[in-house]
Amino acid sequence: MSIVITTVNVNGIRAAVKQRNERNEGMLRWLSHTASDVILLQEIRASHKQAHDALAPALARGWHLTMTESSVKGHAGVGVLSRTEPVAVRTGFGSTEFDGLGRYVEADFTDPGTGELTVASLYLPKGAADTPQDAAKFEEKKRFLDEFGVHLGHLGAQSRGVVVGGDWNIAPAEADIKNWKGNLKSPGFLPHEREWVAGLLASGWSDVVRDLHPQAAGPYSWWSWRGKAFDNDAGWRIDYLLANAPMAARAGAAVVDRADAYDLRWSDHAPVTVTFG
Repeated sequence: MSIVITTVNVNGIRAAVKQRNERNEGMLRWLSHTASDVILLQEIRASHKQAHDALAPALARGWHLTMTESSVKGHAGVGVLSRTEPVAVRTGFGSTEFDGLGRYVEADFTDPGTGELTVASLYLPKGAADTPQDAAKFEEKKRFLDEFGVHLGHLGAQSRGVVVGGDWNIAPAEADIKNWKGNLKSPGFLPHEREWVAGLLASGWSDVVRDLHPQAAGPYSWWSWRGKAFDNDAGWRIDYLLANAPMAARAGAAVVDRADAYDLRWSDHAPVTVTFG
């Protein structure tokens, strides 16, 4: 049996569920049609109660929400929305600095394909370029990468299936940004960031969307609200799913659910979905 896993940065769950216009009924409409079994959410930016209230219609239809909010009000927050209730949940990755900031949560499920499955939702810091005014954010992201990389090393070596999805805030390669030449010094495309992702892939993790679309430009998952970025498909591929060997072997299809028009978006990110057979 297959399992379908989606990752999406909702850019504020309370805003995402609102009806934007006559044609755009928001995230809840999308949720009522998705084939996904598990949806990894980032930037929930709400308390547990606010998020449960926002998703109340979906929860009433049987979805289960597991989440962690940030100690900084209105910031970050990640979650797992699933059709079945997880058998175990873990918040954070053992970091004194980052575990309270709502950037990582793991959930275990009984999977019909492998028996055991761990999924995780990640919202990696955006960081900044290495300039004096942005030095603090630059160093924060480097510390996160160092600590989180150790955790992923242990997680990826497990015999059970593991999928980590989220807003990684790193475009791994030139094919992952429309205007890569203009972003060589931009956070999310700095050499040390791309080297970090390359190290994960060399250690055994698989970027399943790229593996299934090896020659594609993108497929992009985030577009700036500014200018005509969305209309021109001038995007970044920063939302993706990494799978360990047992799950990578099952990846059969991947799609980015890009809105048909700018005014049909309910987030500045698009859902990224992978079907594991």
